[in-house]
Amino acid sequence: MQNPEWPAIAAIMPAAGIGSRMQAALPKQYLQLHGKTLLEHSVARLQAVPAVSAIWLALAPDDSYFAATALAHSDIQRVKGGAERMHSVLNALQFIDEHHYPWVLVHDAARPLVRPDDIEKLITQCLAANEGGILACRVRDTMKRGELCVAETVSREHLWHALTPQFFPTAMLKAALKDAIQAGVAVTDEASAMEWAGHKVLLVEGRSDNIKITQPADLALAAFYLEQLAQ
Repeated sequence: MQNPEWPAIAAIMPAAGIGSRMQAALPKQYLQLHGKTLLEHSVARLQAVPAVSAIWLALAPDDSYFAATALAHSDIQRVKGGAERMHSVLNALQFIDEHHYPWVLVHDAARPLVRPDDIEKLITQCLAANEGGILACRVRDTMKRGELCVAETVSREHLWHALTPQFFPTAMLKAALKDAIQAGVAVTDEASAMEWAGHKVLLVEGRSDNIKITQPADLALAAFYLEQLAQ
């Protein structure tokens, strides 16, 4: 349930990539999972959070798949996606007025399993601290560094897997991304742009089944998790 003291929150979903590692005939966000595309599942997770007032999708200019989804007939906003994730998110931020939406969530189109209560947990903790933050889960496995052979074993203490959504003040995130792009800094998520700009980023522990669909085997695992949720 939305806290009446929360500000209006916007959400961005960069969905302009092709997901080449999936080895599929179409972009991975349009792969089917239990009768819906990954994109539709991921959007539905955001829509289940009452605090999310508006959603922007950053789509490839030549996207020929979106029109066939149910989302094409919704009130979701669409903007032109960029060459990289950071460009897509910044393009969407240009349309989000920080006075109406002072905070923004950014969520991966290929994370269809995020729980709405985890999103609300992220929002609650960040607003309470007045700091941006990300959903993350602790590293559980022994970590190795190397290429074809192990160079060293890395302590997993204090290591986390970065998940999404990631949640930041709109104006601060826009400025951090714009400055990073102008400086030629390659950032792979919103948190890394905020870190580069010198801002604190909270770690909010979320469920480890909030997986990102990257490899073909991930789709089967996501289908299994969805079946378990339905029981």
